[in-house]
Amino acid sequence: MFDSIAPRYDLVNRIMTFRLDVGWRRRTVSALGLPGDSTVMDVACGTGDLCRELQGAGHRAIGLDVSWGMLDAARTTAPLLQADALTQPARSASLDGLTCGFALRNFSTLRPFLSEAARLIRPGGRMALLEVDSPNNLIFRAGHSLYFGKIVPLLGGLLSDRAAYRYLPRSVAYLPQETELLHMIAAAGFKEVNKVHLSAGIAQLITATRS
Repeated sequence: MFDSIAPRYDLVNRIMTFRLDVGWRRRTVSALGLPGDSTVMDVACGTGDLCRELQGAGHRAIGLDVSWGMLDAARTTAPLLQADALTQPARSASLDGLTCGFALRNFSTLRPFLSEAARLIRPGGRMALLEVDSPNNLIFRAGHSLYFGKIVPLLGGLLSDRAAYRYLPRSVAYLPQETELLHMIAAAGFKEVNKVHLSAGIAQLITATRS
C-alpha cells in the first residue's frame, strides 16, 4: 500500500494538513533536545521528511523503512535502510535518538517496536514520536472526525490511491488510549515520558528519555 502512494505522498500530506505537518516535524526534532551531530534514526522514514529536518538541525540522520517505494521516492541525502522496524540492523545502544512520524498505528502491536527502540537508544538518549490524535474539545472532535474520515479519503482518492486513504483515517483506531500508550513506553525502559497536543489536538508528540 505504501509503495503505491509513495510518488504523491508528500503532496497529499501537505494538502490534507494545510502544511501543518511541516511544523509538526520541525517541533519533533526540536523536542529531542539533543546536541548537534547526534546520531538519530528515523523509523518508517517514508520519503525522508524527518531525515531532512534532522539534518537541518545538524544531526547525523539515518532513515529506515520497510517500503521500497517510499525509499525510492525519498528526497534526502541521509543514508537509508530497507528493513523491518522490529528487527533493525543496528548495534545496541548505538543511537543518540530515534524519531517516528505517523507510523505507530501501522504496527499490529507496539510493544515489540518500543522494545527495539529501547535496545537501540543509549542510556540518556531521546525518542520523539509524532502521530495523529483526536481533539478533546467536542466541537473540534466532530469537525476533525468529519474532515479526517470523509474529506481526507476523498482528497487521497483524487490525488493518489483511494483504498489507501480510506485505510489511513481508520487506522487511528489501532492506537492505544493515551494512558495505556504512555505506560507502555515507560515499561519498555523509558523515563520522562511526556505527551504534547499539537494544533488543538489533531496531532500528538510523545517524547521520552532512555533510562
